[in-house]
Amino acid sequence: MSKQLKHLAIVTTHPIQYYAPVFKLLHQRQNISIKVFYTWGEACLTKYDPGFGQEIKWDVPVLEGYPYEFVENTAADAGSHHFKGIITPNLIQQITAWQADAILVFGWAYHGHLKVLRHFKNKIPVYFRGDSTLLDEQSGIKNLMRSAFLKWVYSHVDVAFYPGTNTKRYFRKYGLAERKLVFAPHAIDNERFAKPHLEQAAQLRARFKVRETDILILFAGKFEGKKSPMLLVNAFLVLNKPDCHLLLVGNGILEPVLKQQAAGNNNIHFMGFQNQTYMPVAYQACDLFCLPSKGPNETWGLAVNEAMACSKALLLSNKVGCAVDLITPGQNGEIFKSGDEQSLKDKLAALTASKATLTTYGKTSGEAIKDWSFTKIAQAIENKLLS
Repeated sequence: MSKQLKHLAIVTTHPIQYYAPVFKLLHQRQNISIKVFYTWGEACLTKYDPGFGQEIKWDVPVLEGYPYEFVENTAADAGSHHFKGIITPNLIQQITAWQADAILVFGWAYHGHLKVLRHFKNKIPVYFRGDSTLLDEQSGIKNLMRSAFLKWVYSHVDVAFYPGTNTKRYFRKYGLAERKLVFAPHAIDNERFAKPHLEQAAQLRARFKVRETDILILFAGKFEGKKSPMLLVNAFLVLNKPDCHLLLVGNGILEPVLKQQAAGNNNIHFMGFQNQTYMPVAYQACDLFCLPSKGPNETWGLAVNEAMACSKALLLSNKVGCAVDLITPGQNGEIFKSGDEQSLKDKLAALTASKATLTTYGKTSGEAIKDWSFTKIAQAIENKLLS
């Protein structure tokens, strides 16, 4: 790659399917030179996910088409689940040796990442990518202390790329001026999810005896308290519509109690964890996607992008970070009050009154999500570095 291109060092914990395509795109476009520094170490390639209760290895490529290196992580308990899980004594030296003109750090809540932010402040431009929100904010002395700390953290950042409205509000509260904020949407591979899988989707519905005229509601994610799948199961049981089915795709600690609660209802179905290549089938088989999360830290909800790319109607709680940006009530879905079973039931009843309306809502979703793309993220990064 040309030495004349500006060098952007990207610091992130491990390869994931939502960011690897952006890195690949930045490398392919040849407007800037990038190198990704993965701070977890090579051990992250096959990792145990406690949320799903199993080892997860994505079945889409996440290390192809861009330059990267795994950084030595000396943490005793390596991982992205706690601050001292990422300790990288050589990272600053590696970035300096690569002669970076700017640095982009994903997440600050790791020893190695925060050290990088502090070291490069006032040396080269420090960019940051995060998706925290104020949706779970609480009052009290602890919150005041946290607020002061976060203002200190973000004082090391020159530019923050925010994915949506709630994160922009968060960054503004913790000291980042408007001129330091750049919109870079959260995105998924819209084309891959939009590609039709009509036969497989029909087979999935047939597997669970869901007729063509029936309405299939989908929950996809970890079976954990944060995602609140039990609230959805209970609301569905109260709804009690014979032409409606509920499919829960995933695994997690709540699986036994969910299955116990659903026992005896032939319209509630379970599938285990499904990897990336099959998920478009699950979305395309359904009529309505529901994410009932109560948090804390449902920062965005990229499953919503995936469902929209498959042209599906949506029902989200108001604790889902993307709800304010991606749902237009009465046009492509509805928003209910988090933790409120009656609110969820009322919205479910209204949405499941007409399959035709759900189809119309789904088409609106499909059109609306097209601009939330990897290209928009790449352009935002390039424009800032080259400005």
